[in-house]
Amino acid sequence: MDINQFYIAGINYKKTDASSRGQFAVSSVHYGSLLKKASSVNVSQLFVLSTCNRTEIYGVTPNADVLINLLCSETTGSVETFKELAYIKKGWKAVEHLFQVAAGLDSQILGDYEIVGQIKLAVKFAKENGFMGTFLERLLSFVLQASKSIKTNTELSGGTVSVSFAAIQFLRDNVPDVKNKKIVLLGTGKIGRNTCKNLVDYLATTDITLINRTEETAGELAKEMGLQFAPFQSAHALVQNADIVIVATSAADPIIMKADLLNCGKKILIDLSIPNNIDPASKELEHVTLVNVDDLSKINDATLQNRLDEVPKAKAIIAEHTQEFAEWYNMRKNVPALKAVKQKLIDMQQCNLFLAAHPQYNLEINKDPNTDHIQKTISNMALKMRSQHQPGCYYIEAINDFITCTAN
Repeated sequence: MDINQFYIAGINYKKTDASSRGQFAVSSVHYGSLLKKASSVNVSQLFVLSTCNRTEIYGVTPNADVLINLLCSETTGSVETFKELAYIKKGWKAVEHLFQVAAGLDSQILGDYEIVGQIKLAVKFAKENGFMGTFLERLLSFVLQASKSIKTNTELSGGTVSVSFAAIQFLRDNVPDVKNKKIVLLGTGKIGRNTCKNLVDYLATTDITLINRTEETAGELAKEMGLQFAPFQSAHALVQNADIVIVATSAADPIIMKADLLNCGKKILIDLSIPNNIDPASKELEHVTLVNVDDLSKINDATLQNRLDEVPKAKAIIAEHTQEFAEWYNMRKNVPALKAVKQKLIDMQQCNLFLAAHPQYNLEINKDPNTDHIQKTISNMALKMRSQHQPGCYYIEAINDFITCTAN
């Protein structure tokens, strides 16, 4: 495979706000539909990464338009809008980008390690549907190894900095006596769960009511944390009476509208969802303070400076693993030549002219075409091709090596 057929097309927080990114968010249902369409346009290797900070499609294809059209066929945003906002990288630039994303170097909050889990889920889904070929499998293997090494050997992800923790910092800085405020948390998935634990651990508050569409999920977390939970149907009344409302759901449309907040008291709304699950127009109400993931990402922390100091170490680890992947890729390019030489040697050992010239080679003992002599010759050839990077004809050298082996 030509490395220049590897593309990534995406949008992220650097050029788009939460509302724009929401137009291109891809749910699991849309992801499955997208993969079904991929086969019809001859794309056999691809995966989609869709988080609150980015939507990216990675794939092997002759041009990026194929990937962009596939992605936008499953989003509310158009191809034209996506292209205006998107970055497109190919070949080694695309490889470098994926390494940076998996390391947390391209995250809205530097060093955000949650991206690794999101990549693994995206890749797992693609693999289950048959879209992870040899190239992507090997690339992801090197990428995740690099990410793990960075996590282990640097402090790039050290300290407590995440969007969910930034929400805690916001409340701590802006809400006096926050531990006595009435809090409603909608959504108890991964982000909601992390936020809930941070509320309890860092704000020492337990006046929290958990709500989830699957009531059992909210109930389990409430029991674990010593909190209250309520059915989804009671969300409207609870939101009306809360001082603080945090939304971490994955609905396609807002679940709290401006109209829902017209006749209620002063409150703070925090939207951790992409696309927005709280109507952005709610911000127009004087008694409402609304912040979303973009607002929260601007909250600085001393931890961030420590992470910045670790960036050179992380980049050095990435360079090391990128070089290892490059060596694998360059060796992979030699596979056709190695197979051709191997076949030629198998043909030779069955050639009467060769056997007459080398009577010491006992064909009866070496009936298996994959003889030790052939394997040794091919291994030597592969080693030389990998280490010497010399152009030219390896056939003659391999044949000479093979004859030398058979003569001993």
